[in-house]
Amino acid sequence: MSTMNQQEMASWVGRTLVDSDGDKIGKIVDIYLDEDTGKPEWVAVNTGMFGSKVSFVPIEGASASGDEIRVRHSKSAVKDSPNAEADGALSQDDESRLYAHYGMSYGEARSDSGLPEGGQQRTADVDRTAGTTGGNADVDVTDDAMTRSEEELRVAKTRQEAGRVRLRKWVDTERVTETVPVQHEEVRVEREAITDANRDKALDGPEITEAVHEVVLTDEKAVADTEVVAQERIRLDKEVVTEQETVTADLRKERVEVEGDTNRGTNPTNR
Repeated sequence: MSTMNQQEMASWVGRTLVDSDGDKIGKIVDIYLDEDTGKPEWVAVNTGMFGSKVSFVPIEGASASGDEIRVRHSKSAVKDSPNAEADGALSQDDESRLYAHYGMSYGEARSDSGLPEGGQQRTADVDRTAGTTGGNADVDVTDDAMTRSEEELRVAKTRQEAGRVRLRKWVDTERVTETVPVQHEEVRVEREAITDANRDKALDGPEITEAVHEVVLTDEKAVADTEVVAQERIRLDKEVVTEQETVTADLRKERVEVEGDTNRGTNPTNR
């Protein structure tokens, strides 16, 4: 691998790692180098809920595409990879388990970054301003304690549109029938005899003549008319209803087991 390619790989730090199907795995946080040759060998990437875990993926077969780095392994394989401390060094035991997990043959001769327990390894120290590889510093990983970690569930809530409700009105026509009383006038002929009481009116005028007497008749007709009358006001209002929703997640927990003679001194507790 040329020096230019090593510099290009160093610039991968901070970019998104995707699997062979294009699914996002996480952000690249470091490039681990081969101890003997100085060639990039592992990609350290943030995985787990909220990026709380660092997983290691073989850099062999990886390629850059825009702002993404694609590896040939699946997202589930990376997620289920063995835990290894991201402290700048991979022990020989860490590398052996990682190689076995990814289905790659492993031997001490082939293991470029696998070191005896307590050894040291170099990682790519990236100058994020210039995008080139800086000086590789050895990291002392010698310690007298082991860190045990476990995943904790963090639940967040998001608000999203669940639907819309509208008030819509339209004009509907219905036929209404109502019966009302109406009146009309009719002619009734009345005859009365000549008496002393009406004789003067009866004999007033010529004795023999032609005459016409007209009476106007009237009647009532039912006429329909409409009037707009406001009946009620309708509005939409919202209220908040609280209900319980269950969130399920698989949480991984590291366990520590003590091997060897534990009869001396205090009895350790396996967790």
